[in-house]
Amino acid sequence: MPVTTLLPSERPAPAAAAGLGLARSLLRLHRSALWCWLLLVVALAATMLWAYGPGHENASADVLEQCREDAEACHFPGGPWLSRYSTAVALTTLVVSFLPLLVAAWAGAALIGRELENGTAHLAWTQSVSPARWLAAKLAVPALFVTAGTALLVPLHRLMWDGGGELLWTDWFDAYGFRSNGTTALAYALCALSFGVLAGLVTGRTLPALGTAVAAVFTLTHLGDQYRPSMWTTVTVTGAEALSLPDKALQLDRGVITDSGVRIGNNMACTDADSGVAELRSCLAHNDLADIWATYHPQSHFWPLQLVESGIVLGVAVVATGAAFFALRRRTG
Repeated sequence: MPVTTLLPSERPAPAAAAGLGLARSLLRLHRSALWCWLLLVVALAATMLWAYGPGHENASADVLEQCREDAEACHFPGGPWLSRYSTAVALTTLVVSFLPLLVAAWAGAALIGRELENGTAHLAWTQSVSPARWLAAKLAVPALFVTAGTALLVPLHRLMWDGGGELLWTDWFDAYGFRSNGTTALAYALCALSFGVLAGLVTGRTLPALGTAVAAVFTLTHLGDQYRPSMWTTVTVTGAEALSLPDKALQLDRGVITDSGVRIGNNMACTDADSGVAELRSCLAHNDLADIWATYHPQSHFWPLQLVESGIVLGVAVVATGAAFFALRRRTG
């Protein structure tokens, strides 16, 4: 029988073959979680498309009908379609906003913690897969699906949000809406994945990894909400401009300036928004004040704040990923 000799360029690459085999085994092992993720993405996408199209049209019709019947009802509209629309927007915003908590819980408990607890990870290490390659696959494959799903959900949520117009109940700087409308959603999801993997490697057990990962991601999102206004340069105005800030501006502080030039914050003297310029000058002279001031973020700061916060969160994710490889080395010797 003739023997066929493969040229070097025709021989399969062992590393690539092993990598594909590891990815396939990972997908088979966690196929239930993958199907749940796909169903969640499809359900959220369908709900947001409904809210953008028929839901918004029917809700707007409810509002217009009530306004025709009673002008006072325009201030507090209701109706069955408006209620359904508001529920759809609220639920999808909450789910997309808290998606990192779900990713962290799954990554810490099922992806790493359970495999270490059951010994399946050690079994994989005794085969042709090194611990480092095993961990790289555990990070890369979920990150691919999380990125793909989030990259679909965020634009759809943004489309629904922008199309909502006057029917929305929150502003652009609302914590949940802010995280669901830009790059921070993906940054927090990837950071949650790295936190979950790190928690699973450190604890080596399912429930402790679950609790640790969720607590870490919740803390990070809370810190992001708290310090977000300071991540970009604010705008400060004085005089009459401080009385009428731009539409949808996020006001951070407002106060007065004394005759000696001292700026006092959280002082509402002479800052009545209904006062005119003449009344403002009269009030300032009566209270021995030089001027009033206000600090705010205009709506145009949405994307600068998004990008800066995303960069910080991704930096934390890189650190957590490096710590995960270090923890794996300590565990495997």
